[in-house]
Amino acid sequence: MNHQLDRPIWNALATRQAACAQIAGGLRRFDPAFGPFGASEDGTAESLAGLAALVPEGGHVALLLDEQVAPPPGLVLRQMARVVQMIAEQIESPPASVDFQELTAADAPEMRALAGLTKPGPFAERTHELGRFVGVRHDGRLIAMAGERMKPKGFTEISGVCTHPDYRGCGHAAVLMREVARNIVARGETPFLHAFADNTNAIALYERLGFVIRWQPMLMVFGRA
Repeated sequence: MNHQLDRPIWNALATRQAACAQIAGGLRRFDPAFGPFGASEDGTAESLAGLAALVPEGGHVALLLDEQVAPPPGLVLRQMARVVQMIAEQIESPPASVDFQELTAADAPEMRALAGLTKPGPFAERTHELGRFVGVRHDGRLIAMAGERMKPKGFTEISGVCTHPDYRGCGHAAVLMREVARNIVARGETPFLHAFADNTNAIALYERLGFVIRWQPMLMVFGRA
């Protein structure tokens, strides 16, 4: 039996986050308002043949695959990079050194602005609805955040981890990631995350928190031809 995290996008959209899915035959993707991620059940090149039906004009879709594949009919490759998938069975959890707060829909514009500035990964207009987000404010301004994204059975992905450039090096990301991860563990789930394989600083931080690499898939982003 395949591990839930061997196909995290498919397994999330086929179960706990099915309400967020757009479907075309044997393919699923998050509604673009939530993000660009899509998948087929087995991830083979043949199973991706109808993927263009889920890519709006001017839009794109992002896949996590075992290996590189040719663009499906009607699509062109926009980006390709190796990423690491990491999981943590337990989290190193020293006392929080900064105050944080739970973020709500009222914070969404600031969350999108911070993500747009820092580029932690895709953050669409409704990404904040995919799970719990926490953040740090300074003089009323949101300067750091972290939250939840994909949710296959028994697992929740930590995502949207970012800090304003003026406040990096203060430990905000580590504090927020610990909080998000501890909350996931308290629900009886295992936290996981994805990072670009060449982002060695981020990977080193995640390893210090207790994450280990379990898979190194290829991220492929396709747009309409």
